[in-house]
Amino acid sequence: MPFSSRLRLTRPISLLTLAILLSCPSLFGQALGPASQASGVNPNSKLPPVLQKVGIDQKLSAQVPLDVPFQNAQGETVTLRQYLDGGNRPVVLSLVYYNCPMLCPRGLDALSNSLGLMTLDPGKDYQVITVSFDPRDTPQTSAHQKQMQVQKLNRNGAEQAWHFLTGSESSIQQLTQSVGFRYQWDPQSKQFAHATALILLTPQGKVSKYFYGIDYSPTDLRLGLVQASGEKIGSFVDPILLFCCEYNPMTGRYDLLISRVLALCAAITVLLLGGLVIFMFRFDRKRKDSGKALTA
Repeated sequence: MPFSSRLRLTRPISLLTLAILLSCPSLFGQALGPASQASGVNPNSKLPPVLQKVGIDQKLSAQVPLDVPFQNAQGETVTLRQYLDGGNRPVVLSLVYYNCPMLCPRGLDALSNSLGLMTLDPGKDYQVITVSFDPRDTPQTSAHQKQMQVQKLNRNGAEQAWHFLTGSESSIQQLTQSVGFRYQWDPQSKQFAHATALILLTPQGKVSKYFYGIDYSPTDLRLGLVQASGEKIGSFVDPILLFCCEYNPMTGRYDLLISRVLALCAAITVLLLGGLVIFMFRFDRKRKDSGKALTA
């Protein structure tokens, strides 16, 4: 067999192995998220009472209310159902308040940065919904935030795929309670005390994953979206990475499973050796046939 043919034979397997080696170590070294956020209970009883009521109670597989009214950045009344097509596209849900002086702007910036680094396309592969939990926020403030974040994201389709919503106290409470998001107004600082997280929803509006903090790994976010979609989006590499890694609900991260990586590497090694044996066998048979033809 000519060298070029052998190269074509081994190239797909080599690319597959390279993708695993390059992608999985980045997941392995990630810091763990705070367990207290995952459980919604803060173990430090010395915290002020207002902070003891703040947290995130995981409600995996819970259904978010799809028909409660909100207002979009244009002041139109909308519902979450309008952004959930029930097909393939999952949703990134972020809960903020637009006049937040600290965590919310940093969280939105981190989200736009992570979305910009992903190869998934907004609108085509996923939707983003940002909802203010402050009933005093208006469509004008959400329009301002949308303009800033869409410019930072700078991706085709972002304007149509990222929705900034405001709503009444009743609508906000129904949504936040459905996903376990607990927040409190602090009259002393005149600010909301709250945790920060991204919540992934399936195309049917069910809670799939939580990612905590304000540092969202693009790889974690991509794998979470692929899983939330029922693996109907993404590339052929994503199922391999999902096999090598497992979502940890206590940390909101994807952890590398060494045993599965070793099993996959062993399988690739067997395939490579098997391919080499077949190649050598065919090469030897062709050489013998060529020798017989020359002596005839």
